[in-house]
Amino acid sequence: MDELMRQVDGLYELAVFNGEYDGLPDADRALDAVEARLFVQRGRILHCRFLQSQVEPVEELAYFQRAADLFRIVGDERGEAEALFWIGCFHQVVRDDNPTAVPFLTQAADLSRKTGDPLTLSYALRHLGIAAHMADDYAKARDLLEESTALRRTLNFTAGVAANLVGLIYLAIAQNRPEDARTLATEATTLATTSGARKITEQIEAARSQI
Repeated sequence: MDELMRQVDGLYELAVFNGEYDGLPDADRALDAVEARLFVQRGRILHCRFLQSQVEPVEELAYFQRAADLFRIVGDERGEAEALFWIGCFHQVVRDDNPTAVPFLTQAADLSRKTGDPLTLSYALRHLGIAAHMADDYAKARDLLEESTALRRTLNFTAGVAANLVGLIYLAIAQNRPEDARTLATEATTLATTSGARKITEQIEAARSQI
């Protein structure tokens, strides 16, 4: 974002001091990209507030939709994938509406594969796995969560791996694999403790109590 703002500053100065106005469309695109990133960040913070209060934030969805539109306008498919993921996450987590969420999550997964963004892909696959689990498609859910987890391991995203292992614990329980569930719980606890992810540790203990 700093580089984009420096670009805008330079184009502004060329216009004001040199009378070179051809760069103004580039300035608009740079500002659109900055605005898109800002909308994603605002939406993410509102999502955290939902997790705390369980009250739907009025502007969260609108922020993510606007971000997706702006990323599309400037041709940033990587950013668009992230915004689409958040739209899907909103529908799944905030509104408990998987039929609406899944197409957005699928688009996010496809675009993040195309653009080589393993982090966004790991999030999209995780939430597609959650949707499959809720639809009682345990085999598909396991495949999706395991692929997401493998990506997160390559990124050294330790807290994210632990979070995914919670889902895999519940899948192991649903598939009557108690030993696998215990093994996953042990690893998840180690990873969550190492990364200081106290909320995930609470989720692990809740899952362990179901084994």
